[in-house]
Amino acid sequence: MALREEFEKQGIWLFKYRGNLPIIILVLGYALYIYKEYYPEAYFLQGDDLAMEACYEWLCLAICFSGLVIRAYTVGHTPRFTSGRNTDEQVAETLNSTGLYSILRHPLYLGNFLMWLGVGMLTGHIWFIVAFILFYWLYYERIMYAEEQFLTRKFGQTYTDWAEGVPPFIPSFKNFKKPSLRFSWKKVMKKEKNGLFAMFLLFALFDMSGEYVHGTTDYNMFLVYGCIATGVAYIILKFLKKKTSVLDEEGR
Repeated sequence: MALREEFEKQGIWLFKYRGNLPIIILVLGYALYIYKEYYPEAYFLQGDDLAMEACYEWLCLAICFSGLVIRAYTVGHTPRFTSGRNTDEQVAETLNSTGLYSILRHPLYLGNFLMWLGVGMLTGHIWFIVAFILFYWLYYERIMYAEEQFLTRKFGQTYTDWAEGVPPFIPSFKNFKKPSLRFSWKKVMKKEKNGLFAMFLLFALFDMSGEYVHGTTDYNMFLVYGCIATGVAYIILKFLKKKTSVLDEEGR
């Protein structure tokens, strides 16, 4: 099999499991975080510097949240049957080329990267963070390749002409075009409810686990309350999506 076909085959497989495979990395990162709490001297972030550690955790949260914002902004401006969370196969009824798609070809994957990076940085282990970045690049490089092959076959020259002037992953703001569709909060709430809850849940889990290791209960209550609030919101939005048409919107 030619290398091009092999890359696409790998990308299609990884696309189907793109939401599950990173969990393995998350579990490893969580184990390293617990180890750091027991042996802080082995890490670049010293656990006895509480002020520095608190600032670092807020930085991690900010990076994670920035990824969620990128995803929300992207999804909120896209039409139906594009930029979805489908895993069975690629779906694209139209070609998105405005908004964030005018400055990079894969804004959702950039958002995913920042969200996972924020969590991965909590380990405080520099080599784990470097390994994560390399893993993510190899992992999503295949997915992006398979996706672009699909879009090239579906949209032909229209896609290739657009792709030539837009970088794949690092934004180039000089060619920004205003989104062709207005922002839809309903679509964001329907599609991105998982991300916000997962962010608070993971950060609260790491924080509470660290305090447990030290035998204290000095939890970050912002994370605890955020986890509870977003968890309740997730349940409500899940119900509204399945049982009602409140979140439905024409063409979105």
